[in-house]
Amino acid sequence: MPPSSLLESPLSRERRSGPMQRQLHDRLKNAILDGSLAPGSRLPGSRALAEALGISRNTVTATYEHLAAEGYVRPDRQGTRVAELSSPTPSKRERAGKQAGTPATAQRLARILPSAPRADMGAALRPGVPALSHFPLAAWRRSLERAIRGGGCTALGYGDALGEPALRAAIARHLSVARGVRCEPRQVVIAEGAQEAISLCVRLLSNPGETGWVEDPGYRGAKAAMHAGDMRIVPMRVDAEGLCVSERDWRKHPPRLVYTTPSHQYPAGSVLSIARRLELIAQARRHGAWIVEDDYDSEFRHTGEPIVAMQGLVDDAPVLYVGSFSKTMFPSLRLGFLVLPERLVSAVQAPLEEMLRGGHRHEQLAMADFIESGQFSRHLGRMRRLYRDRQQALRLALEKHFEVPHEIDGGHCGMHLTVRLPGRFDDRRIAAEALRQRIAPTPLSGFAMRPMPSDNGLVLGYGNTASELFAPLVTRLSQLARASEPGGV
Repeated sequence: MPPSSLLESPLSRERRSGPMQRQLHDRLKNAILDGSLAPGSRLPGSRALAEALGISRNTVTATYEHLAAEGYVRPDRQGTRVAELSSPTPSKRERAGKQAGTPATAQRLARILPSAPRADMGAALRPGVPALSHFPLAAWRRSLERAIRGGGCTALGYGDALGEPALRAAIARHLSVARGVRCEPRQVVIAEGAQEAISLCVRLLSNPGETGWVEDPGYRGAKAAMHAGDMRIVPMRVDAEGLCVSERDWRKHPPRLVYTTPSHQYPAGSVLSIARRLELIAQARRHGAWIVEDDYDSEFRHTGEPIVAMQGLVDDAPVLYVGSFSKTMFPSLRLGFLVLPERLVSAVQAPLEEMLRGGHRHEQLAMADFIESGQFSRHLGRMRRLYRDRQQALRLALEKHFEVPHEIDGGHCGMHLTVRLPGRFDDRRIAAEALRQRIAPTPLSGFAMRPMPSDNGLVLGYGNTASELFAPLVTRLSQLARASEPGGV
């Protein structure tokens, strides 16, 4: 028989407590799971339980039937008995062991750790956030409406695993004109942002234990993707000409994958020189390596002509080109793309069709319309002018109000500046204190796997922060920097 409390405690008559049948079901289920109703014990007859609880017999009968369908009880000739179940409640010893140790997860997760606290999208000076208030929502809404009308109910189902043909064709045309990328639509794969595109490169082209080169300091997402693929990561230093690679590096630890941001290194802002680009391509061919070119922020170049992509420099380059609409459109769109070398397409198409499922079809169709209608190019033009003005305003604010020794990197492209500081200023402490005041610079040291004295500073995003706020924000950062010095107040 159930414990007396089950019979003596009436069910609630208040609507917010739920229907009687649900209340009785939950009470019996919990008693079975916590062991109050032992396996094999017999439940009271439906009539007796209904009278004891003051509810209808039909409610009790329906509850017993539901519990039997779920497997908690089993009816027999003598009534309804509690089924034999393993207890989901851990013993005291098991609970103590779990509290004392770390939950069993994949070992690779220990290598994927956040290097800085997360800030919300609205925090000032956060890198990587575009000017969301300047996005042309009305034009985007019209593209979405056309996509919904054109795609209709058909676009609610799964689409082409590699992406909507219309978007792949629009991207191929845009990249050819804007970035000098050589590709056909069949080489374009749509992904959920640049991060998934990088992860696809790792899954398609590397095996556990193989070596991947990453820029140091560099994009943490590339490191996370390689760690998730159980690759051995070798950090490669970056200087004023971009990724530094020597002949000795190729001999000592030849890579399977080389990740680089050649047009606008993140976070230092340098451009990979043409000599290094051509040498990297030549050595990758010689050693059977693949280059993952993340064309980060290349659409927003503020001085001179755009720097063309590595992918289009030479015929049949061993380069996989990665791009995203997170900065050029808005982050929640979650649309990115991967351009495969022609010789890879047939080899990876079947695996990709098994690994991916075509989704976000209306958004993909809307993005294709946004590009083909000319709205995308017009939006990029407006944003280039806005970011150029904001970059200049931030430089002026740093010059006037950042009263600590510093050097500025970048500024020719993108939406951030990197401010390098002497080692006596603790960049992580500055960033943590700033975040408490809704100012969100990222510590430069957090991007480095093997930090050097020069990897100390702040990465300041100006994309989503109005120019008139720079002076007071920089003044406050200057005060926080002073306070981070040994003996600072």
